[in-house]
Amino acid sequence: MRARLEGMGKIFNNQVGFDRWNRGTEWPMAIISLVFLGVYAYVVIGNLRPSDTDWPEVLMNAIWVLFALHYVISLILVPHTGRWFLTHLHELAIVVLPFLRPLRLLRLVTLLSVLQRSAGAALRGKITLYVGFTSGLLVLIAALAILDAEQNHPEANITSFGDATWWAVVTITTVGYGDHYPVTDLGRWIAVGLMIAGLGLIGSVTATLASWFVEKVREAAQEHDSAVVHEQATSQAEG
Repeated sequence: MRARLEGMGKIFNNQVGFDRWNRGTEWPMAIISLVFLGVYAYVVIGNLRPSDTDWPEVLMNAIWVLFALHYVISLILVPHTGRWFLTHLHELAIVVLPFLRPLRLLRLVTLLSVLQRSAGAALRGKITLYVGFTSGLLVLIAALAILDAEQNHPEANITSFGDATWWAVVTITTVGYGDHYPVTDLGRWIAVGLMIAGLGLIGSVTATLASWFVEKVREAAQEHDSAVVHEQATSQAEG
């Protein structure tokens, strides 16, 4: 019994330490992720190579090191290592596949948790803000990632940021006009991920609208019932 209590106390202390570390690094890591997004966008849209200028690559590699350190420290501090490992596979991909630069943009998921806590208490407000921000972020990330993967391929038809943004919008909305499409393997995997995300977002929007309509119908029914009760009460009083 004593050993069990000591074990529970250790888990509690580890959880407190991890929560403190997570809260303390949340905003700094979100800002670092935005810096990476800006530098990555500069490199991709300008179609720069290390021979053109080397500071962006140095900065992005330094940011990757920070991502790796944050992942390792979090993995050490978290009390339930296996569960955390499985729910943070995107961070593992960032660390073990540094040569795939678009994967580092997944670190922007941190912004979603920050946004969720600052969206207020209203559930629908949280969902609306969350879906809106996520949609815009996914379009931007996918446009940069697909342009990075496609623009230097000899058969590419996505060769500008405008083309990439248009492709990302029609893909995430599952419209898919087919005027622009990926020809590289990496580009196709990016398309698969964006289509899955688009289906999830459409489901969230549909569920939100459905709950709004149900609530409005319920409010209208309650107002009607209240009016009927009031009219009956008035008639009885007059009688």
